[in-house]
Amino acid sequence: MAHTAMSGIGTSAGDDPVQTAVWRLRSRACWTDAAALLDPVTAASALQRTALLVEKCLYTEQGWDEAEDALRTAEALAHTDDERGAAACERGYLAYAATLHSVRDRADEARAALGRAAALIPPGAVGRALLDFRRGLLAENLTRSPQAARAAYRRAHAAATAHSDPLLLSSTWRHLAGLALREGEVAEARHGFAESLRIREELGYLVGTAPALASLADAEAEPEASRLREEARRLFRLLGGVPTWLARQLTPPAATA
Repeated sequence: MAHTAMSGIGTSAGDDPVQTAVWRLRSRACWTDAAALLDPVTAASALQRTALLVEKCLYTEQGWDEAEDALRTAEALAHTDDERGAAACERGYLAYAATLHSVRDRADEARAALGRAAALIPPGAVGRALLDFRRGLLAENLTRSPQAARAAYRRAHAAATAHSDPLLLSSTWRHLAGLALREGEVAEARHGFAESLRIREELGYLVGTAPALASLADAEAEPEASRLREEARRLFRLLGGVPTWLARQLTPPAATA
């Protein structure tokens, strides 16, 4: 299936050895090495390779041209509505990442591509969960519409649960918890952040564990908050400063005289 690059494929003992290797590299922030294991000769493999390289852009703020080239290959190989929808979803996500990191304002492209994906991927289809999640990211971080974001995250959360996609579920938990925290619902936020962290630790998704630790720290009291942030810093350093955007969240407060 075209959506598998962003699910937890490769995390189970019975999975294909190549997918297991891809997952292990991806989870340790080695997206380029993971992508090199995939030969983009089919729509599915090209889409998975694209998703890895787009994720690298989001986490490292590097590799934009490589991701764009991979995306064009995936678009050329896409023939079914499912494949075209998945490719449009990746184009929207890449444009979102470029806008979020101020590389270039591609917000209109992101909205158009995700809208095109929504027209191609029907409600209830497996790939719709990821699409709804990404539409939530767009609403939260670019449109600044928390209500629309929450509705999209909830749809994605329900679909990820129905389709047993734990990695996506860890993300919907985290982002719903983030919205709850902003509204002062600390207990709800703490629960969501804790669930996100639990899932990522169980999956061995190392590159996503530091952000989960830092998010949970924001909802905890001292001394637990400091312990969680220090653990996040340890993982952040271990992975060479990835994800780059986490550095601002983990910077210790300046000492006062």
